[in-house]
Amino acid sequence: MLHKRIEQYLSSLISEEQQAAHSLKVELYQEEKTYMEKHELISSDFTLIEKDPTTRFLDASIERCDKNTEETLSKESFTFLEQPIDYLQKHKNEFLFLESNWLEIIGVDGISLEMSDVFGTYDAMVGLQLQKKFEMSLKENLSKELHGDEARFELIFNQTDGLFDLNFALNYVNGFKEEMSLEEAYRLIYGFLFKLVERVEEGSKDVN
Repeated sequence: MLHKRIEQYLSSLISEEQQAAHSLKVELYQEEKTYMEKHELISSDFTLIEKDPTTRFLDASIERCDKNTEETLSKESFTFLEQPIDYLQKHKNEFLFLESNWLEIIGVDGISLEMSDVFGTYDAMVGLQLQKKFEMSLKENLSKELHGDEARFELIFNQTDGLFDLNFALNYVNGFKEEMSLEEAYRLIYGFLFKLVERVEEGSKDVN
């Protein structure tokens, strides 16, 4: 799970650092840095430097897709994400699909984001790589972490893929703002899922 993936990521980082001038500085994004410090995964010999969070999805694959056909309308560059999130409100027939190597750490295949036709909320949809035995813990943590009387989510275990199909309204995630950019929205989703998987893992004796 998360613990194992973070260890593997750290191992690859350190080996790269050692090959390049034996630097003892390691650059990490806030979520991974906090996790490593909390779980004491890295020696005090290393200096941890927090990376600019806005660069996380710089190399992501981004697609605009048609809601009805799920066909790709166009592939976009990172600069597309600089637009306000209300792009989705103005283009209700579209959804955005983002893939990134970073998503592998939290066990997600990709993140879809769209405006809900029914509720008028910004809905995030992911396939989450967790065993079915964590279903109750996932539901408990989602209920706790999504704020507001109208907060909602859908969680279904897909037997075929062995994934949880998770759909939740971003509007009820702590930190959401109506004026945020698409890039900020995707970072908020990543941080929310990172903490969700971490809490589920901490509630289990099996962190591997």
